[in-house]
Amino acid sequence: MAVSRKKVLWVDDEIEFLRAHILFLETRGYSVLPVFSGDDAVELIKNNPDAYDIVLLDEQMPGKDGLTTLEEIKEIAPSMPVVMVTKSEEEELMEAALGRKIDGYLTKPVNPSQVLLVCKRLLDCNELISNQLKQKFLRAYTDIRSVLASTLKISDYFRLYESLCRWNVELDKIEDEGLRQMHAGQISDCNTQFCNYVAEQYPRWIRGEGNGPLMATNVIEKVIAPMIENKEKVLMIVLSGMRMDQLLNLETELRTMFRIEKTSFCSVIPSEMKSSRSALFTGKSPEQVYSDCPEIYRAEDEHIISESGKKLLCSGLKNLPISEEQIFYEEMTKNYSQEEITEIIEQIENASIAVITIDIIKRFIQLSSSPNVLKEIASDEKALRSFTSSWFNSSSILKLLRTLSVENRNVIITSDHGHILCSRGTEIYGTDLIEANLRYICGEKISADERQVIFLEEPSHYGLPKLSENSRTIIARENYYFIYPDEFERFRDQYQNSFQCGGISMDEMIMPLYVCKKRSHSGD
Repeated sequence: MAVSRKKVLWVDDEIEFLRAHILFLETRGYSVLPVFSGDDAVELIKNNPDAYDIVLLDEQMPGKDGLTTLEEIKEIAPSMPVVMVTKSEEEELMEAALGRKIDGYLTKPVNPSQVLLVCKRLLDCNELISNQLKQKFLRAYTDIRSVLASTLKISDYFRLYESLCRWNVELDKIEDEGLRQMHAGQISDCNTQFCNYVAEQYPRWIRGEGNGPLMATNVIEKVIAPMIENKEKVLMIVLSGMRMDQLLNLETELRTMFRIEKTSFCSVIPSEMKSSRSALFTGKSPEQVYSDCPEIYRAEDEHIISESGKKLLCSGLKNLPISEEQIFYEEMTKNYSQEEITEIIEQIENASIAVITIDIIKRFIQLSSSPNVLKEIASDEKALRSFTSSWFNSSSILKLLRTLSVENRNVIITSDHGHILCSRGTEIYGTDLIEANLRYICGEKISADERQVIFLEEPSHYGLPKLSENSRTIIARENYYFIYPDEFERFRDQYQNSFQCGGISMDEMIMPLYVCKKRSHSGD
């Protein structure tokens, strides 16, 4: 069987002087397409980004120069290896190239062997990494199948979910749709079992009975309170709506600043912002919060939970040895200037506990001109992780963390609930209200397919408020979204392959919690 030739796109305005180099590469098994300008290169990659395996790019060209061309190529094909070829060795130029994610660097004059070596290093290395990952994945896949065949506890699901999330991140590095489909199928199997387990065990957890998991309702009691009582200062950053795989994608950057201790906790049902945020801040179930603050659940606008954030937080911290003046709360709704960040840092330094929340889904929408941003730029989970990393690298929260990383302060990074990519519709009857991107519905005469939802005939057993005498709650399981039977086509077009919350799945309910501490001088 013939071996596929690696395809090289060589961009140089003096390409006619490189014919010997091109011939050398072609005799070594490469297929080379020479082009004379950055515009031509960008157009070729835009039209077919999978047609080339590597780009050799001259830095000094008339018209669009190498650095500009590099930036445009990386916007189209972020994983495309690009080697910069230049006459200059200036440090400033090299830093600019590296800052735009250059993969290799050659200084003119180059000989054919140098070009061959850099191509082999990048392409053969990627192929070796890909093969190693495939072997590791297949072993992990078999191990997870064995685990699923056994009787699992919630701690087992926590470990299982972290393993699945890590493979989400690892499989982003290679192009193998077959492995991704295998992985997606295994995640679906895990979610099926997880939903059954949660439906059975959750009423006991929310009542605090037995040896349940760490819940959103006792994060303050079990994680934050011991720090406060030990007179340690705390900053908690709640990246609302963020899933574990998204945070794992940020972990490398976080570890350059902190030592990290990781754990997980279980969010509440329904796994949406109002319920999960109030449970995390107050330490109370949604039913108890509704009893204390009914306006939170009766308000249609989610702004009420934002406006009540400080009040809810003070309620949850009232039994700790701190005053309300020692509590700082901020909801970040924009990218802050350096002056604003400095002001926030001053307030954090004067507080015993500071809590900052960011609704990352709203931030993503703000960064896009399209109201359907989640479907357009994050129509799959790989795109969501990539967009999260891009946002974080230019965010105010990263600037804040870099400044605070040198202080002796516990920094807790967590989420209150996650989102799941929904691909299957389930028809809902007896209601004329389906809230956008939510996977739970309350009503008196509602019904749906029992195989695709979980019925809560007595919401109070699950720590949920009963909004009327005959009210019941339906929660979507796994990756289902709700559809009106008489508007099936419209709802399918609008919600299929969209990220939603409020249901029961590992993505929505198993929350990461990182306790970040100042790194020692030894660099541990």
